[in-house]
Amino acid sequence: MQQLTYAVTGVASGIGAELARILTAQGHRVIGFDIQHTVENIDRFIPLDLNDADSIQQAAQAISEPLDGLCNNAGLPPRDGLEETILQVNFLGTRALTYAVLPLLRPDASIINMASRAGHGWRDGVEQVKRLGRLKRRDQLAQFIVDEKLDATRCYNLTKEAVILWTLAEAETIVNRGFRINSLSPGGIATGILGDFQRAFGAKMARNVARAGRPGRPDEIAKIAAFLLSPASNWIKGTDIAIDGGMGAFNQADLMDLHGLRLPEKEMAE
Repeated sequence: MQQLTYAVTGVASGIGAELARILTAQGHRVIGFDIQHTVENIDRFIPLDLNDADSIQQAAQAISEPLDGLCNNAGLPPRDGLEETILQVNFLGTRALTYAVLPLLRPDASIINMASRAGHGWRDGVEQVKRLGRLKRRDQLAQFIVDEKLDATRCYNLTKEAVILWTLAEAETIVNRGFRINSLSPGGIATGILGDFQRAFGAKMARNVARAGRPGRPDEIAKIAAFLLSPASNWIKGTDIAIDGGMGAFNQADLMDLHGLRLPEKEMAE
């Protein structure tokens, strides 16, 4: 297998750490970015604080070799008091880093943006997403939060809606430059921040996890991310892939009252 070089943000824990482990096991080079230092399963560590514009530029400038892919995995959960930082890290900072890294990508490189099931309400929030997308600096966020009347949970959901729609918006331009871009939308993953999501989404999340049978595991998301980074996924472009154990399908079936399409179990056995 050809050795490729991938950049992964949020590499110190959770899905990012699992992705680094998988890519390293496949024989690839991994450049890891995080605010928290780590040396696990990476060839080089570059400090990155997506809440700081200077740190973003410095991190991009520190990359000294061409990249075959970038996984924008770093992000913050819905946590009260972090509203501005959530908007900055999860969307504005991630977008800025991607643009800074674009000149370093080799032909056919793959970009993965980590979204969330929480972003699948984008159809209702598209105009608000567009207003967020017009912002360029962190110092614009405080007034935006006031104007839009946002709490931490809405900030989180909004950033994930924005990641999905930004991926769609950039798809044609990115493809015309010879790269690929896609987003992944995990749901209910058992990482160290699962408790934040349980507090933010409460009974709704508990019901979804119960219907799926369990939370997802970080490695289950990382395996899909590793495939999307690889040349084997070359015809997957500009799409969002839900990895949620069926949670989205269950809810869609409920919303559209599709259960009448199912055969009774007795008839299926015949």
